Amino acid sequence: MKFSLVSILAYALAVEGHAIFQKVSVNGADQGQLTGLRAPSNNNPVQDVNSQNMICGQSGSKSQTVINVKAGDRVGSFWGHVIGGAQFANDADNPIAKSHKGPVMAYLAKVDNAASASLTGLKWFKIWQDGFDTSSKKWGVDNMISGNGWVYFNLPQCVAAGQYLLRVEILALHSANKPNQAQFYQSCAQINVSGGGSFSPSQTVSFPGAYTANDAGIYTNIYGTAGQPDNGGKPYTPPGPAPITC
Repeated sequence: MKFSLVSILAYALAVEGHAIFQKVSVNGADQGQLTGLRAPSNNNPVQDVNSQNMICGQSGSKSQTVINVKAGDRVGSFWGHVIGGAQFANDADNPIAKSHKGPVMAYLAKVDNAASASLTGLKWFKIWQDGFDTSSKKWGVDNMISGNGWVYFNLPQCVAAGQYLLRVEILALHSANKPNQAQFYQSCAQINVSGGGSFSPSQTVSFPGAYTANDAGIYTNIYGTAGQPDNGGKPYTPPGPAPITC
């Protein structure tokens, strides 16, 4: 039986180099381990886009803290291989395996009380994404690794004041050339936004429901003819809606 180079690479890279979003920073101030977060207790990905776990990951910890953020603040999302960061000394898969190329995305959903809100029935809008740079051949995950597990984005100035769940998600595409093998990692932070504008999204999405297994940004082959995860030099569009503009 013959195997293509792409199939061999994808199989070889299907290792447990997983990750958990487990800390938030606001303008560089680390809010603390699992503070203000609804985070899974393990680093296993969600692979069924129709699962309720697509909302904030598998069930795990749930903080009672709501983090105060001003519109326009620089928010950081910290990822580690396991809760606490590295699984052991010199953990090569911390914050995530380098093979797990893909985008990083952030969504908001307005709620009355971020600490107690139900996860079902929420209406989400995307505020930021880091996909694939065709010039540098870098993915959002590459930038997260370069940042020692941190990704940063500004909370849009126009977002209305109030309480929200902030959903940050990695989509790992190293095995996504096979059906239902894309890997989603997500947690949700509980935030209270002040000083915002009057933005009210005209279009929102639901989780599950925002993605389908066959979306072009999910069921895709990121390997070029040389077997490198460079998307064949082509642009890549992350799944879901485009980020809002103010």
